[in-house]
Amino acid sequence: MNSNDLLDKVNTIHFVGIGGSGMCPIAEILFKKGYRVTGSDVYNSDTLERIRSYGITIFMGHKKENINDADLVVYSAAVSCDNEELVFARQQGKIVLERSAMLGIVTRKYKNFIAVCGTHGKTTTTAMLTQIFLECDFDPTAIVGGHFYPIGGNSVVGESDTIICEACEYVDTFLKLSPSVSVILNIEADHLDYFKNLQSVKRSFKKFASQTSKFLVVNGDDKNTLSVIQDTNLEVITFGFDKSNDYSIKNLSDNKARFSFSLFFCNKKVAKISLKIPGKHNVYNAIAAAATAHKLGALPESISKALSNFKGVHRRFEVLGEEKGVTVADDFAHHPTELKATFLTAEKMGFNRIIAIFQPYTYSRTYNFLDDFVKVLSIPNKVILSEILAARESNIYHIFSKDLAKKIKGCIWFKTFEEISNYVTKNFQKGDLIITLGGGNIYKCANMILDKLKS
Repeated sequence: MNSNDLLDKVNTIHFVGIGGSGMCPIAEILFKKGYRVTGSDVYNSDTLERIRSYGITIFMGHKKENINDADLVVYSAAVSCDNEELVFARQQGKIVLERSAMLGIVTRKYKNFIAVCGTHGKTTTTAMLTQIFLECDFDPTAIVGGHFYPIGGNSVVGESDTIICEACEYVDTFLKLSPSVSVILNIEADHLDYFKNLQSVKRSFKKFASQTSKFLVVNGDDKNTLSVIQDTNLEVITFGFDKSNDYSIKNLSDNKARFSFSLFFCNKKVAKISLKIPGKHNVYNAIAAAATAHKLGALPESISKALSNFKGVHRRFEVLGEEKGVTVADDFAHHPTELKATFLTAEKMGFNRIIAIFQPYTYSRTYNFLDDFVKVLSIPNKVILSEILAARESNIYHIFSKDLAKKIKGCIWFKTFEEISNYVTKNFQKGDLIITLGGGNIYKCANMILDKLKS
C-alpha cells in the first residue's frame, strides 16, 4: 500500500504513548479530521486530560487489549520494542508506524506545508509563524515543540490547507517530511552521538532542503546554511542582519535585551517590530517568521502586531515568578550556543547576579562539547550543576558532572534537585536571577526553588 494512501484505508488509529509532545498533536489532528482515535500512556497529565475532553479514548497502562479495534498503530521512539501493545499489533498483522513516519503522512495531506528546521530556534520560530497566521485569519494547523499559551498546548487544528510544524534533524527524522516551504534557521554541530561530525549534519540538511517543493527561507548570515543550499534549483529567500539579504533590518534598538527594529524587503520597509521576549537570537527568529509569512501573503500590519504581541513559549527564558527580590526563570538551552545566547541576554536585563543551574543533557553532548560548556558556563556569576541526564544513552564516555564542575571556577554540583534548591534558597541575594537550564526535567528544580522562596 502506498503510504500516502494509508489514511484513506483506515478508520481507527491507536497511539502508544499518546501523551508525548510529538504524539499528541498528530492524534489531535487525525481526530478532528474524523478518524476514531484511541491511545495509551503510563502517566496521567494535563495533555491527556485535554485530549480526553475531546472524546478521544485514553487507556492508562499498555495492554494488548487496548488495540483490538485499531487498523493502524502509531508509537513514539520512547516506546520499547518489547512493549506489549507493539508486540501484539505485529503479531496480529496490523499496520505499525513510528511517529515521524506518521507525521510525514499527515503533513503530505496539506497543500501548503511549512517546515521550520535548524539547530536552534525551531520552537520559537514555529510559534511566531503560527501567531502571525492566526492573526491573519489564515486558520492554520500547527505543531509547536513546546506549550504555546495562545493555542492552549502545542498544537492547533485549523480548517485551511496549511500546516506549520518544526522539523527535527535528530536521527534524520526530518527526512520523512516533504515540505512545500522549508525555513532553515542555522546549522551547527549537534547530536554527534548520531551524526559524528558537522559534515554529516550538513549532508542531512542538504537532503532535507532538496525534498522541498516550492521555496526555501534561509539565514543568509549563516555560512553553514548557505553552503548547504548553494547549488539548489529552488527559489531561495534569505534573511538576516546583513543588508545583502532579501529580508534585513534597520534601526535596531535595545531596551534591556528586548529589541525593536524595522524589517525591510529588498530595501523597502515592510514593518516596525518591537519584541516583548528578550534576546538578540530572537530577532533572527522573528525575521525568519516575518519573511516566511510576508512571502506567503501575510499583511505587514498583521506581522507587526503578531510579533509585537508574542510572549514566548514554555521553557524559553520563561519567568516563573518573583519572590523575596529574586527572579526565578527556566530555559530549554542545552547546547553551548544556546546557553551563551541566554546568558548574554540575561546580562543585559539588569540583574545583580546570574545564578545558573544547569542540567547537562546526554553524555555524548557533554563529552563532545566539554570545552565549549566550560567557556560558556564561565559567563554567569555562579554555576550549579545537577547530574547529567542520560536520556537515551548509557555512559560509554565515562563523563560526569563533577568533571565539568572541576573546570569552572566556583562551580559546584549536587546529585539531587532537593540539594540544589536547599543550597540556592540559603544563598540567594536580592536582585538575583536564578535560572535553570537544560533539555530535561530541570524545570522541576526551578519550581521547587520558587516554592521554597515563597514559604
